[in-house]
Amino acid sequence: MPHLQTCLDILRRLIAKGDTDGIPLAERAIDEYLRVPPSEARKSGLRLLQEDVLIQRNAVLGSHRSFADTIYNYIESKLTAE
Repeated sequence: MPHLQTCLDILRRLIAKGDTDGIPLAERAIDEYLRVPPSEARKSGLRLLQEDVLIQRNAVLGSHRSFADTIYNYIESKLTAE
């Protein structure tokens, strides 16, 4: 669970910043998280990440929201691949 929390913290900070240059950092944080849990726990972890990103998205405007949408879609693509 600490890896999930680390990923959440990184994504929250990046969404708050809203800088599209942070997209590779967000993707890397998600990818690094996915290397840790057993395969049966990955989907539930991804869903938790996605839910939190959606909450963060709904709390921001402009480029921050666009950034969160990009991360949400990245997580969605990972869920589809699982």
